[in-house]
Amino acid sequence: MTTGTSTGEAPIRVLVVEDDPVAADAHALYVGRVSGFQVAGVAHSRSAAVRVLERTPVDLLLLDLFLPDGHGLQLVRSLRAAGHLADVIAVTSARDLAMVREGVSLGVVQYVLKPFTFATLRDRLARYAEFHSAAGEASGQDEVDRALAVLRTPQGGALPKGLSGPTLESVTRTLRESAGGLTAAEAGTAVGISRITARRYLEHLVTEGRAARSPQYGQIGRPELQYRWIPAIR
Repeated sequence: MTTGTSTGEAPIRVLVVEDDPVAADAHALYVGRVSGFQVAGVAHSRSAAVRVLERTPVDLLLLDLFLPDGHGLQLVRSLRAAGHLADVIAVTSARDLAMVREGVSLGVVQYVLKPFTFATLRDRLARYAEFHSAAGEASGQDEVDRALAVLRTPQGGALPKGLSGPTLESVTRTLRESAGGLTAAEAGTAVGISRITARRYLEHLVTEGRAARSPQYGQIGRPELQYRWIPAIR
């Protein structure tokens, strides 16, 4: 787990709030792999998150919006009312823009749509770290604009050339929902893309540590590669 930055600065302490234990473990693992961040705790409900916040200093919440005992934005609203200033990155499958606007009004600084890869979260956290480290007095409007733009402007290199976010989401979702794994041909058929294209996305998931591949035997001819989702890396 990361405990600090290369410059000796204190790590950004993150509370992972996610009701799915497997997803929570994966998100905590992701955070721990990013330099300058430290997992301060993991909570599976709104009430559990409140208990952690009462006893543990937290700089950032990685917050699932759909919790078993209340909406994530309700948690943010109650924290703001209590004077808690921790920033929030919302993690959700919801695409309701009204909800996004409400979150922004409560101080949600980023939205990450599920499912996502380590590269996606790493990019968001890196931008947040740059925003978080800004200090002092701005020299003018341009500097203020640049500080805010850090959170909003995607950094290059999050995905390899030729891969698109929406297609990656579709391939990821399809693989996650397949209990026994999929070949590239099966994934391509399910998503509506070619076998070769599906294999590029599946190989990207392998590179990111989110999928594993193994040869599938028992058929005549060359064995096919079988891909399976890895819910969390131990």
